[in-house]
Amino acid sequence: MMRDGTVALLIMLCVGTALAAPAREIELHPGVTLVTGDTWIDGKSRYRLFGVQSCLRGTYFTNAAGRRLDCGDASMAFLAAFIQDTGPRCAPVATTPELFYVVCSAAVGDQRVDLGTALISRGYAFAALGQNGLPANPAYAVAEHQARESKSGLWRFADVQHPSLALGRAATRARGP
Repeated sequence: MMRDGTVALLIMLCVGTALAAPAREIELHPGVTLVTGDTWIDGKSRYRLFGVQSCLRGTYFTNAAGRRLDCGDASMAFLAAFIQDTGPRCAPVATTPELFYVVCSAAVGDQRVDLGTALISRGYAFAALGQNGLPANPAYAVAEHQARESKSGLWRFADVQHPSLALGRAATRARGP
């Protein structure tokens, strides 16, 4: 069985050029400034859930009532509700000069629930892909597959766009011909 330090080291290696993260617990509380459904600012620090990709703001889906809604706003609303209801605690796993990558969990009933798994398995976030095109966290890819198969959350809507597709197209356009 791997020790917690070994897991954190493996995660940092997956991030690439990340620096050693401080060993402090962070409270994810109502009152932080949500930037997206996977990133927030608290004070002067910016945090992002490691391995999680929220729906992109400015991409849309059509709900059951035929109303076109911003997918990024839906991801952000679900994150806000989870924070409000559970008060997650986060641990930095890697950092860059601008950003702390964190994993978060919360007590739900008598269990500890990983925030990334909760967001993805409920269908309001996606497994982030690394630069190599593989999931940053394979367990999140499994949760995403299960959410898609069961049509959970945003997967209920036929026109929801997976953010990795949009990000990949943008990267291709940026590289040029």
